[in-house]
Amino acid sequence: MVPTYTRGVGLITAVVAVVMSCYHMYTTAFGPPEAVFFRGTHLIFAFILVFLTHPLRKRKTPGLEDLMLLVLAVGSVAWLFYDYQRIVFRIIYIDDPEPADWFWGWACVAMVMEAARRVIGWALPATALVFLTLAMTVLDVELPVLLDQLYLTTEGIFGSTLGVSAGFVVVFVLFGAFMERSGVGRLFMDFALALTGRAAGGPGKVAVISSSLFGSVSGSAVANVMVTGQVTIPLMKRTGFRPQFAAAVEAVASTGGQIMPPIMGAAAFVMAEFMQVQYLTVITWALLPALLFYVAAFGAVHFEAKRMGLRGLTGDEVPQLRKVLSESGHLFIPIFIILGGLFTGYSAPLSALAGTLACFPVAALRANSRETVTLHNVWTALAEGAKGALGVAMACACAGIVIGVITISGLGIIFTQFVLAAARNSLLLALMLTMVAGIILGMGMPTTPAYIVMVALLVPALINLGVIPPAAHLFAFYFAILSAITPPVALAVFAAAGLAKSDMWKSGLAAVKMGAAGFIVPFMFVYSPSLLLIGDWIDVVHSSITAASGCLLLAAGLHGYLIARASLVERALMVAAALTLIQPGWVTDTIGVALVTVVVLLQLATRRRARAEAAAE
Repeated sequence: MVPTYTRGVGLITAVVAVVMSCYHMYTTAFGPPEAVFFRGTHLIFAFILVFLTHPLRKRKTPGLEDLMLLVLAVGSVAWLFYDYQRIVFRIIYIDDPEPADWFWGWACVAMVMEAARRVIGWALPATALVFLTLAMTVLDVELPVLLDQLYLTTEGIFGSTLGVSAGFVVVFVLFGAFMERSGVGRLFMDFALALTGRAAGGPGKVAVISSSLFGSVSGSAVANVMVTGQVTIPLMKRTGFRPQFAAAVEAVASTGGQIMPPIMGAAAFVMAEFMQVQYLTVITWALLPALLFYVAAFGAVHFEAKRMGLRGLTGDEVPQLRKVLSESGHLFIPIFIILGGLFTGYSAPLSALAGTLACFPVAALRANSRETVTLHNVWTALAEGAKGALGVAMACACAGIVIGVITISGLGIIFTQFVLAAARNSLLLALMLTMVAGIILGMGMPTTPAYIVMVALLVPALINLGVIPPAAHLFAFYFAILSAITPPVALAVFAAAGLAKSDMWKSGLAAVKMGAAGFIVPFMFVYSPSLLLIGDWIDVVHSSITAASGCLLLAAGLHGYLIARASLVERALMVAAALTLIQPGWVTDTIGVALVTVVVLLQLATRRRARAEAAAE
């Protein structure tokens, strides 16, 4: 009886997941229905999958209590569909809700928080509960008004954040699932091995390149670690990297995937919605900062490998680039399809759908990838795509509660005034407060809701202090992401440390050290918007050169090597030179160049002495 029930639940779950994926592919191709129906249907699918796959008790199948909560959750959305005509024509905040509205409305709020708790943990539901309590007590928001805001309008649970999950995220997660099932993960690894496998610290550089490629498709730091880290971490350890450094390299490189165009993480779609710009505009702004992040990560691996005297892989272990591209290069075509769609003016979801539909036909072009083209793989990709979107779906719905409370209570204005007062009109202090808040929020919740909360509470204060909106939003976005490598709650580091069998805290500190440039880059583009490709091209080129130099110098200073092993004084000078390049300008640039010149002269002298001593022996 039990095995039959388990198989039945598994089959129902798979079918619902596949139907959910097909529904979102259809609406992407032919246009979604009215907002409440589209977002509500998306939420119903998410409710069903969450309560079936994440039981209340620790077991494989849902119990009676899970099924009862599922009925309550689905019913709360179905009520909106059933009585839609009355609800849509009533005057919000004036007409009193009916008794059924009260019951189903608060049931929906409770079920959204419970489903979010099951998928992403307590942090976001607890935050939503705190905001609800504040609204009903300290802020004195009337209950009918609060119910209207959260349930009976598109300003709360069914707001734009859930719309982003329904309209953007699912189809891009599907693209990642189709890419993985059609063999692109192996291509990314072979491509990175062929490029950098033989260089000093080759496996570490392979991790940086492959994780940036895979992360830009998956959008999840932890998932990225678990896919690419299985190969790169053992390779790094075998060639001499310490376990904690190997874990740090994989964690940092995987985390950066969320800021790496062309796909980035789910929060990038939310940013495009909030700022009312095309997604292509967002990835244009994010391109140069992402490259700076990876330049620093690549430099950190190189300098650490040189300092430790590590070599790369042997020729037998590294595939030839020409062979990789000739045999598997066609698997890059779906990514080029997405880029082509974006650059020719098609919407991001439609471009992603075209790339998704191309994955298996492209894999069928060559014999070496044709084995992935099976009905089982297509079915599995459809199911995994829907399940992979659950965390974002429930996070967006739960974040809608927080946003609804902030909007209806005026809390956003209050908090902006508080930040401005605390910062005392100091932009640097306001940026530091935002950075700390972003890291703390991101420690307990995924990037998307952490970013959404920061947009509501902190970004307006930065804009009031003169930061241009793209820089303010990207600043919040970056620090919501970087919490994944910031102890004590660093999820990407935890995953990587488990694979590397290294100490969590040592791995976390190594990740912060390696990803230090990631904490500096946001300050760079706030003070120099040309790093977002905004403004005169001369300024863009100048800022890019100084910023890239600063990132490399910071990595060199922290890892103790530039052209030779560095002393403490030389390391301090390199870090100081890097910091002078945060705000591009002739004065700071001159100071930075002078400091670097001193370091280079000292290191050249050190290297000459070492060679003379070696020759004498």
